Amino acid sequence: MDPLSESGMRTPHNGAVVQRRSKTRSYRQSYRSCLGTASRLGLTPALTARRLNASRRAAKPQNVADKVNPEHLALLVKAEWQLSYVTPLYQFRHTQLRSYSRQLAAFIVAEKQQGLAVEVSELHNSYRVSLSVVQGLTESEDDAETVLIQIHSKPMFARQDEPQRSVWSGWLTCVHGSPEYLRSLPKDFTCLPLFGSRGPEYLSRVVKSWFQKTFDCCFGSLEINHTSLQWFAALWTDCHSQSHIQHLRMLWTIPAAPPLQITYTVDHQDAWDLWNSVRKGPTAAVAEDAASIDLEEVTGFLQALKSHFYRHFRLDLSAGTLQQVSTAVGSAKSSGRIKMSNSRHVIATLTLLTECALLKMPI
Repeated sequence: MDPLSESGMRTPHNGAVVQRRSKTRSYRQSYRSCLGTASRLGLTPALTARRLNASRRAAKPQNVADKVNPEHLALLVKAEWQLSYVTPLYQFRHTQLRSYSRQLAAFIVAEKQQGLAVEVSELHNSYRVSLSVVQGLTESEDDAETVLIQIHSKPMFARQDEPQRSVWSGWLTCVHGSPEYLRSLPKDFTCLPLFGSRGPEYLSRVVKSWFQKTFDCCFGSLEINHTSLQWFAALWTDCHSQSHIQHLRMLWTIPAAPPLQITYTVDHQDAWDLWNSVRKGPTAAVAEDAASIDLEEVTGFLQALKSHFYRHFRLDLSAGTLQQVSTAVGSAKSSGRIKMSNSRHVIATLTLLTECALLKMPI
């Protein structure tokens, strides 16, 4: 058994055992149960109640390098990942990762031989797959340990002694997941709602297909909407007192014929001063235990940025859509691509993305 999968990992289990034939209904019922309070208040669970938190703690830098394997951390940071959401996995076990690795490798070869991976591949038919636990990213007892997936192969006409290289990487994670929802899941379900991948698209499709067939889950695209991008702009700017953000850069699309794209770059100090001007409570520059950040402050910050832009260029960004936010801490795109550039703020970034993934999952 894989030693990584034996030490310190956990697959949280709650509730009663559920039979496979009824698990979809049970999952949907358990998901609705965590929204029961909203229903009793007269809200519509599928719409009104399912929204991002209106308030969250200011992001505190965490030295995850002390807890996370350096090789795993180096893989997570600096690369750009395509995001998806994943519904809970049925009968997934962290203790079986070595077996899953063999099964997935065989599945990739079988799919390629059957012609289901339709792209012309320059890779050899031999694949080595590794599923491993990334310890150190969980933030609560309800979070399941992050799982890293790596696929290795070598070029079609490589020399026989040429080593295999990494051709695709992905991960499944849950950081600060909703405790009410996680505890409502039946025993045989593991919630790792956030999936990141990089590498050939056909391998992403094959990996998702294997997970869906093996654990009866569903994947879906995870776009980062306008509100979430505003949260990233505020949260990352708020990190400036601990980590130099260098700049706040935003990409806006303005409806026109043809559509107009505007790159709006704000100096780090100007962004920091503007952010402090809209903060209601103590900031990180004033107190180590910074107050919570609420949505009103986030929208106020973006409105101040748009007003500043209008004064200079007489163009109202409110008519457009925010498509991308980037700083030295990270970057996020509306298409669902994320890059975490500073390991000290990985937890804060994954926390917001986990929330986005849970909210995007179908009921």
